[in-house]
Amino acid sequence: MLDSFLTQFWPATVDGLSLGSIYALVALGYTMVYGVLRLINFAHSEVFMVGTVAALFTLTTIGVSHELSGVALIGMLLLVAVIAIVVSGVTAMGLEYIAYRPLRKRGGSRLAAIGASLFLQQLFALIVIPRLFDLPQVGGRLPVHSPDWVRLSDVIAIGDFVVRNDKLLVVVAAVVMMVALDQFVNRTNLGRGIRATAQSPENAVLMGVNIDRIITATFAIGGAMAGVAAALYLMRFQETNYFVGFLLGIKAFTAAVLGGIGNLRGALVGGLVLGLIEMYGSAIFGSEWKDVVAFVVLVLVLMFRPTGILGESLQQARA
Repeated sequence: MLDSFLTQFWPATVDGLSLGSIYALVALGYTMVYGVLRLINFAHSEVFMVGTVAALFTLTTIGVSHELSGVALIGMLLLVAVIAIVVSGVTAMGLEYIAYRPLRKRGGSRLAAIGASLFLQQLFALIVIPRLFDLPQVGGRLPVHSPDWVRLSDVIAIGDFVVRNDKLLVVVAAVVMMVALDQFVNRTNLGRGIRATAQSPENAVLMGVNIDRIITATFAIGGAMAGVAAALYLMRFQETNYFVGFLLGIKAFTAAVLGGIGNLRGALVGGLVLGLIEMYGSAIFGSEWKDVVAFVVLVLVLMFRPTGILGESLQQARA
């Protein structure tokens, strides 16, 4: 068991960082909405799913017929990411406006997020995916594969230690988006409004902050991060389905809790740590135990460190 882990240590590390980067981007949506509304947006996983479908539809519409590399690959990834960002962001804002805002104003149950999640899953399985990709209705419940648009190549190779271009792009893109979001929240007027609302909604209103605008912006930003994650996921795994966000969403929520839900930097740390723990667990116990390891981490964190690695900073100066 130890020999297997040592043999697979570097490949598992690279895979863990790339997978954890996707978790981190999705976790940002959970942590931002929680920071402002004290609400776990369970439909956020479906916002990610919608982004993967939009990204795949973009590729099939353009008609990518060969593998891309270098500048062409980066350019196509940027285009796919922009489309996914727009679609996921609009979806998140629509959820907030149609599903959450009326319930929030009436003091309704916050578990409505689960209903919104199930609605989006079935809508895409029965109607959207079959129509977009010209499939029979049952095809909406099966994985839909993208064209082979990524020419895989080794970017870094030192002995047995190899880093592939798609995995490197995922990590770099996630870090860049995280830094950009962190700067946005800390340096812009809208970011200050998000922090003020997270810290004290009542005082924020007295200072002239439009709470509804801030909440909509928070959902949109979280959706945009899910859109970036969707584009990177499609590049990395080259398929999607109506259920793709369910398990990944749970793991992203685990990453948010692990890093300290409500803490933006904690979401990045939690995602990377969870990805590494998963892949190290796979190397030690076998790949069939990967999901078990993730959920054991969630249970242990909730039991012994519910505030996460970096703590719930949004509770004090959230976002």
